[in-house]
Amino acid sequence: MNAKQIYNQTMPFNMAKLVLGLATVGLSLLLLAILEGIGWLFGSGGVMLTFFIWLAGTGAIRFFIMHYMGYMVKAGHVAVVAEAVTKGAIPEDQVAYGKQKVTDRFVTSNVFFAIDNLVTASVKQVQRGIEKMGGALDFIPGIGFVTSLAQFFVSISLGYVDECCLGYTFYKTEQGAFESAADGVVIYAQNWKELLKSAAVTMIKVLIALVVLTLLAFLVIGLLFKALHWSSLIAFLVACLIVWVIKFAFIDSYIMINMMTTYMSAAETTEISYDLYDKLCGLSGKFKELFNKGKSESTGSKASEQSFASQSPKADTKATFCVKCGSKNTPETKFCTACGEKV
Repeated sequence: MNAKQIYNQTMPFNMAKLVLGLATVGLSLLLLAILEGIGWLFGSGGVMLTFFIWLAGTGAIRFFIMHYMGYMVKAGHVAVVAEAVTKGAIPEDQVAYGKQKVTDRFVTSNVFFAIDNLVTASVKQVQRGIEKMGGALDFIPGIGFVTSLAQFFVSISLGYVDECCLGYTFYKTEQGAFESAADGVVIYAQNWKELLKSAAVTMIKVLIALVVLTLLAFLVIGLLFKALHWSSLIAFLVACLIVWVIKFAFIDSYIMINMMTTYMSAAETTEISYDLYDKLCGLSGKFKELFNKGKSESTGSKASEQSFASQSPKADTKATFCVKCGSKNTPETKFCTACGEKV
């Protein structure tokens, strides 16, 4: 199944996200009305103070709803998308399927949160690498703008990479969730150029759509507020909240499915370069933590312990891995047989 088909057929998850988004905005607007009413009693100073209190309150409402409900909806959606990409079909009762897969894979929401946070922190190494590259090439005219633009797209894209890696945990069910998540990060590291190139094209379309949506929403709401002699600033904030709901429910799902389709297709054909574990552990303390949790997780079963040991950075002492492409070479090899790099 392609990304468009999966997006259209997993609409129940988009609608669930829409309900959560509307609940967030509804509670935020109710809080705004109450606080501004209280502030009005104390004059312009009171209105300004209650406005800042509202901003903090809106953040708290969004965190509570998204953290305790939005995350699990996202996880169920990821499970169904992973199934669709790898098996070519959507489960009959996709909502029940997604819920069951999340429960089976992560047992509790705390485990899911822990893995999600570790994966998100681990993949940030790509952004740091680009920043370092930009600093080393400062002598080239205009390179600052190019690297800043690259960092901008990477920073947005990395927000969806964790979902790709979590999708891999649903694909590799024969091993533990932490172990599969660590494998997922390595697969991303091996295919990051292809994945971010695909993401950049999607991001350009999305950013244009967001700008247009924000302007249209502000135009409609701004005219309404002006006719009622209400604040233009409040009109703009309400317009942003509405656009955020649309983005959360539909646009984020579109980006996630596009990236997961590319990622899962690459994951199925990628031969993991196990020497990368050692390199990534050196680059990211969070990845090292994820990797170690995966090793601890696998010790519960002798078979899984042996399987994971074969994947550890030091497992194959009779082989030499190329630092450039990760290909496996014999110990006496001086130059990589795949890319020619000096071993």
